[in-house]
Amino acid sequence: MDGNLNALTTVFTEFYYWVTVVFMFLIHVGFCMYEVGASRRRNHMHTLMKNIMIIPLVTVTFFFFGWWIYWAFPNFYIFGGSIDFDAGAANTPWSPTMATNLEDRITGVFWAAFLLFSWTAASIVSGSVIERIRSSALWVHAVLIGSVFWIIDAAWGWHYAGWMVKYLGYHDAYASGVIHAIAGGYALGVIMVLGPRIGKFAADGTPRDIPPHNPWLLTVGIFLIYTGFWGFYAACNVPIIAPEVIDGQIVGTTWTATNIYLAPTTLSAITFNFLMSLSGGLMAAYVVSKGDAFWTFSGGLAGIITASAGNDLYHPIQAMLVGAVGVVIVYKLHYWVEKRFKLDDAVGAVAVHGYSGVVGLIIAGFLLWGAPTSPFEGYATITPWGQATGAVIMFFVLGFLPGFLVSKMQAAAGVLRIPEEVELQGLDYAEHHAYEDAKADIIEADKAHLAATTTPAE
Repeated sequence: MDGNLNALTTVFTEFYYWVTVVFMFLIHVGFCMYEVGASRRRNHMHTLMKNIMIIPLVTVTFFFFGWWIYWAFPNFYIFGGSIDFDAGAANTPWSPTMATNLEDRITGVFWAAFLLFSWTAASIVSGSVIERIRSSALWVHAVLIGSVFWIIDAAWGWHYAGWMVKYLGYHDAYASGVIHAIAGGYALGVIMVLGPRIGKFAADGTPRDIPPHNPWLLTVGIFLIYTGFWGFYAACNVPIIAPEVIDGQIVGTTWTATNIYLAPTTLSAITFNFLMSLSGGLMAAYVVSKGDAFWTFSGGLAGIITASAGNDLYHPIQAMLVGAVGVVIVYKLHYWVEKRFKLDDAVGAVAVHGYSGVVGLIIAGFLLWGAPTSPFEGYATITPWGQATGAVIMFFVLGFLPGFLVSKMQAAAGVLRIPEEVELQGLDYAEHHAYEDAKADIIEADKAHLAATTTPAE
């Protein structure tokens, strides 16, 4: 590193991303707690195990090919463009920068930040399908959404040179669409094929509420998710960058941060808008749900997600109002879809992530109409039609369609859903019977010992 300033910049950037990764890990602690709290006792170990195994499966596949996709696919799409093999070459698993390398201190932590985004996308799908999906089927979906489809949409709509950014003026600074809409759409495709849990709907089609087993665990889980998403917001920024780095197309002083498109922003902006959109979502959810605890907690997250597309450019009051409006729309839409199509979204993931993401993109198209999405010359500006097109690509083309088609193939092969008798008995016994048998055996041993050592009263 040449000079003290360059050294300090490098060290700060490396540490910055490392800290965001640690914070984002709390998202997955929260998801585990939330899903275990929402599931019934007979499914706890299965719910936890399927979530934990997402981590190694997505990590390994993201290392082998997911990261390469982000750098190689920005200008490759169905009707044109090409794969950038040169840009991808530095991000293959055998590249010198993808290992211990004293000449490159940034790739590992930047890769890890994107990896944690991948875990998040997979975990969103995981929550919607609890208590009736085979673990192996879920893990296939986790790899596909975590290491293929979401990273394609990131290359298109998040990479500073992505074709959606260039030609549509697509703007999604904190991933309303890039993470949440696609994961919610994918989850919708899976549950349409998977079907509802036994007992979810009455004979006349009326949905029944399946209350969480442990509301306290669920509550702590959602607060950890809030905390992790604050780190998620910071990880979407690029710290300390000088204008000359951006091809000399703009001039000025060194900035403390840019958004994902390399346009200047600040961590102060994140702080204002994250907290205001969280607050707007919480208040609106409390009112619209008439104080329902589950929806109030989830509404805070939905408020953040709805405002995320434009939270680098919104005024804090706008962020609050966008979060509040989004929650009302999402709440109403969730129950309409549930009743109309008999869909069982166990934790509201499709609504909180998918519908919120889509609504957030569309709102941003109107509120930010005409604003530049990028500092690069010649890029399209933000428009309602560009954002709406992006929402369709994220939610439907890269989300719902792959989730639905892969689930159809799994169902046809008989590997998607657990058998009915297993669902009634509980996945913990079916898939972790050795643990259950050992527990039952030691209980019987304790009883036998107690009977043998107890003397009858005279």
